[in-house]
Amino acid sequence: MNFHRVDYTQHLPTAFKGLSTASMQVHAGSIGAELAELLFLRVSQINGCAYCMDMHSTALRKAGVEQRKLDTVAGWHDSRFFDARERAALAWAEALTRLPDGAPADATYEALKAHFDDKEIAEVTMAVALINAWNRLGVGLQPELP
Repeated sequence: MNFHRVDYTQHLPTAFKGLSTASMQVHAGSIGAELAELLFLRVSQINGCAYCMDMHSTALRKAGVEQRKLDTVAGWHDSRFFDARERAALAWAEALTRLPDGAPADATYEALKAHFDDKEIAEVTMAVALINAWNRLGVGLQPELP
C-alpha cells in the first residue's frame, strides 16, 4: 500500500494489526460479514473515504450483493433493497457517525433493539467505531487506491 502522506502501517504496526484484528472479529461475528460491509460502506460514504468506499463496495460485489443495492446504499432510506434489520443498523451507524448532531435518539436505539440482541448491538456499534477509525486514517493519510 502506498500513501500520499504518512504510512501508518509502517510507523504503528501494532496499532494497525489491532485495528485489523478487531475488524476481522466483526466480520466473523453474528451480524454477518455482509451487514458489516454495508455498515463500513455507508459510514465511509458519509466520511468521504474513497479508499474504504472502494474496498467495501468491491467486497460486497464479490460476496454477490446485487449492484442495484450497492448503487442505492447512500439512499437506503428510500431504497426497496434494504430490509428492516439493515435499515435499523444503517440508521444507528449514521447516528453514531454524525455525533456532532448529538447522541443517537432513543427511537433509533429502540429500532435497533427490535432486530438485534445485546451482543449484536455491541458488534454493530463496534463495526461503526472501527470504520470511523479507518476512515480517519484513510482521509487523513491518503492511501492510494489499489
